[in-house]
Amino acid sequence: MIKRELAKDPKLATESWDRFLPKLPKKSLSKRWKPRVVHEKPKDKPLFPPPQTPRKIDLQMESGEYFLKAMDKKGREREEKKAAKQEKKKAREEERNRDFIPPVEEVLSSKKVRIVEGEGVEKVMKKRKAAEEAEPVEKRKRRKGIEREKKSEKKKKKKERGGVGSR
Repeated sequence: MIKRELAKDPKLATESWDRFLPKLPKKSLSKRWKPRVVHEKPKDKPLFPPPQTPRKIDLQMESGEYFLKAMDKKGREREEKKAAKQEKKKAREEERNRDFIPPVEEVLSSKKVRIVEGEGVEKVMKKRKAAEEAEPVEKRKRRKGIEREKKSEKKKKKKERGGVGSR
């Protein structure tokens, strides 16, 4: 607009118009805003997006629940809640009764072998053999002698009490 007016004036037509034109600062690209963090795109990105997840209504249609009447839906929900309550109740009872269950102990005597829960006779015998092999011979003999003495003492005590349980 300024240039048009200057062109109309014959005196200024041949002169330089720099003094009349506004002097605006030049824009530099170095002052351009750059993001601080540059996010790189993942390289192992699949070509196609994952399949769309089904809606709640679609799932209900597949199971047949969508077509049930309101009474039937409520009845089914009640049954599900009852089942969940019973499961939780059983879990709570087991948790409470856990303290009252005695620990399982292994009793390995020379004549009798008591089977421990979840183990067969073979496993118990293997354990016993391994324990005996690990123990020196002298200690084994001493231990067996002590066990015999304890048994004989128990028999004597039973006889003293009146013969209850003795033969």
